[in-house]
Amino acid sequence: MKVRAEKIVLQFLLGVLFLLNSAVVDAQHQFVVPTSRLVSADTSWLFIPHKANAFQQKKFPIIIMLHGYGGNYKQWNNIVDLQKYADKYQVYIVCPDGLKDSWYFDSPTQANSQFESFFIKEYLPYIKANFPIDTQAVFITGLSMGGYGAMYLFLRHPDLFASAGSTSGVLDLNASSLKYSSLSDKLGEYPAFKKRFDAFSPINLLQNIKFSDKPIIFDCGNRDHLYQANKAFKAACDSLYVNAFYFSFPGRHNRLYWRKSIYWHFVFFNRIYLNMMRN
Repeated sequence: MKVRAEKIVLQFLLGVLFLLNSAVVDAQHQFVVPTSRLVSADTSWLFIPHKANAFQQKKFPIIIMLHGYGGNYKQWNNIVDLQKYADKYQVYIVCPDGLKDSWYFDSPTQANSQFESFFIKEYLPYIKANFPIDTQAVFITGLSMGGYGAMYLFLRHPDLFASAGSTSGVLDLNASSLKYSSLSDKLGEYPAFKKRFDAFSPINLLQNIKFSDKPIIFDCGNRDHLYQANKAFKAACDSLYVNAFYFSFPGRHNRLYWRKSIYWHFVFFNRIYLNMMRN
């Protein structure tokens, strides 16, 4: 009887141990955030470090990655292996859907394209409520239109982010090749509404972090049509004493460039996070 009882206890303990070892959260997870602020609900792809498990109390930093014009929430993972980045840096990575051409702001002309309000009032609260996120370690970056969106949202709400990045970003809407098409649909015809284009351009929002210690990272290939606009953004950062790290290397406005450039954003954000942990 005693031997049988010991055997039952042993089996129970082995079962608990198995559950603890197997309770690893799915490394990749898609979720949908319903909203009335956009033309449809927003689908996201979440990448979770493999070492994270259901019994951990640890809070993780998160990097929000915004896609470019015409893309969707799958674009970034088609360029680089985001699961490898999540595992290497022990960070949650989430890719929301910018609905091809939302530009990530509240459109003054389209009532069903209010992405900024959706992001701030619904999306971020959803992430913070449903995932073990360190709310002091929220990072955001993106490519092209997504680089614009990341910097725009950061400069409009710097208190919500630890840092922001942009690769090949449209940091001055006046420099965009889409100012007569997609952007005119969202903001009003260019140049009749040029003042609105100026007001929505990140280069004119840098005052919001003047003399701030909040660091940013941005880059652009030297053969990109947005290269000069990014250089002007760096000059504006310098004039306002913004803590900005800018780099450029040979490249065009394409995934070959972004595959290399985004690596340095992860290095930059990881360094910021480690410094936060030390302090």
